[in-house]
Amino acid sequence: MKKLLLIAVVLFVAFGGFSQKSAKSLLNGKNLKAWDTYIGPKEKGGVPVGLNVDPLKIFTVVDLDGVKVLRISGEQNASIATRKEYENYHIRMVFKWGSKITKQLNSGLLYHSYGDFGAGLDVWMSSHEFQLCTGKMGDSYCMGKSYFEIPTVKSADGKAYTYSPTGEKTKFGQGQTAPIAAKSSDGEKPFGEWNTIDLYCFGGTSVHVVNGKINMVNYNSGKIENGVVSPLTKGKIQIQSEGGELFVKTLEIEPIQEIPAELLN
Repeated sequence: MKKLLLIAVVLFVAFGGFSQKSAKSLLNGKNLKAWDTYIGPKEKGGVPVGLNVDPLKIFTVVDLDGVKVLRISGEQNASIATRKEYENYHIRMVFKWGSKITKQLNSGLLYHSYGDFGAGLDVWMSSHEFQLCTGKMGDSYCMGKSYFEIPTVKSADGKAYTYSPTGEKTKFGQGQTAPIAAKSSDGEKPFGEWNTIDLYCFGGTSVHVVNGKINMVNYNSGKIENGVVSPLTKGKIQIQSEGGELFVKTLEIEPIQEIPAELLN
């Protein structure tokens, strides 16, 4: 019975829980009109290229197998960010890696983004990261001055933390226990195949789902200002350019009234 229930939950996450009636695409298939871009420095400590200046064409809309997709070259650390803020939503993103690898297959979906570009690693706005880096897809990273409490278990040497529903809630963020919580399971597809990730955000809670597998639940979303944590429940959406060519075929968002209970158990 437990096995059947688990299968049902996975199928719900992978194929259900997303209403095409209320969903809208954040990509128009033509241009980047609703987005800002920010290109960081070529080298650490260098001068950033800046806002809405993209001489390398890191972010472009291209035709891939007859479908218009967002291409992110990955050749320099950079951000593409919505101009609007979003709160209480479900995002579904379908993407795959390209053949051009500058450093490694690395990117991230950054949510609840706020403040100035450059606050996180000299490039990105403060935000929460749904890690897309191959081998780490689903990890949670506190970018800049963001904060989360995540149930985790420690590694034997006490240096790494992995998400566990029954683990002890640990503080993550700048100046906290650690900046990164590792995913609980690996749901990544082989290179060349399309990955589907689902991000659920409601209030101070968010859930990371990779190809139908729940592998991270974050609680008490916040931002750290002068050492004080205050709630962070909305913000812009960013996608990283960070080392690998990435094609985004689908990026849809829908409002939600709660996070489905099945995702939190």
